[in-house]
Amino acid sequence: MTSAIANASPRRQQWRRAYWLCQLGGWGVYALAQAVAATVVDHMPWPRTILEVTLIAAIGVGLSHVLDLVIRRNDWRQLRLSARVPRVVGVCAVLSLCAAPMMSIFGLASWQTAEMPAGLPAPQPLTVFVVQGTNWMFLLLFWSTLYFGLLSIRDRQLAALRESELARALQFAELRLLKSQLNPHFLFNALNSVRALIAEEPARAQSAVTQLARLLRYTLSSGQEELVTLEHELAIVDDYLELEALRLGERLRVERDIASQTRTLRIPVMLLQILVENAIKHGIAELPAGGLLRIYAGIRDGDLVLEVENPRPERRQVTASHESIGVNNAHKRLQLLFGPGATFDLDLSRPVWALARVKFPLVP
Repeated sequence: MTSAIANASPRRQQWRRAYWLCQLGGWGVYALAQAVAATVVDHMPWPRTILEVTLIAAIGVGLSHVLDLVIRRNDWRQLRLSARVPRVVGVCAVLSLCAAPMMSIFGLASWQTAEMPAGLPAPQPLTVFVVQGTNWMFLLLFWSTLYFGLLSIRDRQLAALRESELARALQFAELRLLKSQLNPHFLFNALNSVRALIAEEPARAQSAVTQLARLLRYTLSSGQEELVTLEHELAIVDDYLELEALRLGERLRVERDIASQTRTLRIPVMLLQILVENAIKHGIAELPAGGLLRIYAGIRDGDLVLEVENPRPERRQVTASHESIGVNNAHKRLQLLFGPGATFDLDLSRPVWALARVKFPLVP
């Protein structure tokens, strides 16, 4: 909301600047066309032509600006078309009746009622008044049509912009909500690991606390950024695995296959951490003999692919919906950050193995 208020004033200034550019440009083109008519029809010398068309353009700018003020102050843009048209036509008629006497008094635009080559008599003052009034009536009605047309285009653009800003705000809020669900779950498991370590091997508690401090710092700072380098995420995953190794011992074995060119690429913060945590919690930790955790990162078909594979207890009718909230949230975050270009697959087709595969566009 604060951002919208802060942007309102610059946008308003841009609109008014565009308005005046259109005013001066449009009436300038009209003045140029009248100058050509003056020299061709009335054979008027250029100095007088320039003076007259300048005055005509000034009158046009003034009258149309008055029309703009009336429309904005009465907020006619919000009226239905059937109510707006008669009001605009009425104001245009009044302004035309103001313009016609000025044109007659100053003798402007004489070429519009110039004597025809056939020798027709000079037009009467009333005829000149009617011709000038009618001319200005059509000019102002044409100006009004352009005015409301451009406002309609601007309003549609603003509506699309507001919709885009609301979508981004909603996306940002949803990402924050998903991460707020991720972090407590992750911290709970990490604290359990340290608690078990302190109870069983107090001498090694100090190094474990240091590792946990790095995990906590990373988790808490994850709310400030959406993407981190794979190298950074791997370092945190290593801390987590070392803590879990203290609890699981030889039951946890890790194999890494990380392509060197992927280490500098950016991934969603805590994405790999959650996949690894899920593999241990729902797989290796539940097996008496433990198992091998395989972590892979590579580039396929121009996308970054991350895979985490692990053994799991054999169950019947196991589906992805039984997996952790963290993995489900990671999937949603991928869709919010990368859209349809990101995919998440949790392959549970093999009875005793699980493979989580994530693919999304490269982010250098």
